[in-house]
Amino acid sequence: MKTYMSYGLLILLIAYKSQFVQGQGHLLDKPVTELCLTCICEAISGCNATAICTSPEKGVCGLFRITWAYWVDAGKLTINGEHPDAERAFINCANDPHCAANSVQNYMKKFNQDCNDDGEMDCHDYARIHKLGAYGCKGDMPYKYQSAFEECIENFEDQGLGDKTD
Repeated sequence: MKTYMSYGLLILLIAYKSQFVQGQGHLLDKPVTELCLTCICEAISGCNATAICTSPEKGVCGLFRITWAYWVDAGKLTINGEHPDAERAFINCANDPHCAANSVQNYMKKFNQDCNDDGEMDCHDYARIHKLGAYGCKGDMPYKYQSAFEECIENFEDQGLGDKTD
């Protein structure tokens, strides 16, 4: 069984209540659990905090590999009082674990939907929305992302934490 050393660190970073994150609007309700965020992070980037922007020209940055358009849809959250229209506002937020996690929360709240038609809104839907986008979440998941996500979920279930990912 694979163990994820980054889980504990990421959960602590996401759970930390920072007063330095702000946006054009207030942070909406948080529909995604911390464990679900961890599995999305693990699937999308391996929770690799060292890869700042994998594609700066396309704007794919941070632990959650957030794009500029995703960040805009999520409310343009910023850190340390930075203006949302500042040149590095997107990059700074996407590379800050707390700001990026809050952006994911806002995006999921805005585009909340049952992507796999199972009658429930859960972590599986959020993973699909995150990877495939709000308007493509019913499409086919890339194998690598899907299998990393499922392995993470199973790891939490094996630890008796599975119900906390929904």
